[in-house]
Amino acid sequence: MDAGGIARMTLEKKGTVSLNEVVIYTDGACKGNPGPGGWGAWLKSGPTEKELFGGELNTTNNRMELTAVIEGLAALKRPCKVLLYLDSQYVRMGITEWIRGWKAKGWLTSTKQPVKNVELWQKLDKLVSEGGHQIEWRWVKGHSGDPGNERADMLANKGVDKALGRI
Repeated sequence: MDAGGIARMTLEKKGTVSLNEVVIYTDGACKGNPGPGGWGAWLKSGPTEKELFGGELNTTNNRMELTAVIEGLAALKRPCKVLLYLDSQYVRMGITEWIRGWKAKGWLTSTKQPVKNVELWQKLDKLVSEGGHQIEWRWVKGHSGDPGNERADMLANKGVDKALGRI
């Protein structure tokens, strides 16, 4: 984020650092699976908002869901208190539960198969473990009328259009 934007930190009276609070909604979309896909992230902190989106021609929905979270967190330039909404149980469970086992087993699943999308999981793991953020992962049901999720979905579909050269 820009220096005066979402990732601003403030000092409290006791001299401790208070992390700026940021809400991030993320979503991925794919037209065919695999097929052309897009990701979107909507970041909000106070009155400041930022929309991010992108896409790829040959991808999967899970890759786009992961990419949306990665790009949303990567946009933060300083440690923040993050409330992250996503509609992907794959990403939420992967980062909050499964990843410890995968790492302990050398990035293999419980059935000793290579973890799918391992390079994206490793990127996300680095952002989470080294970014200094306090992240609360909140699952929201997709396409259920949640305004933040609907906005992230719109951005993800815009990413598909970008990948297809429509915008």
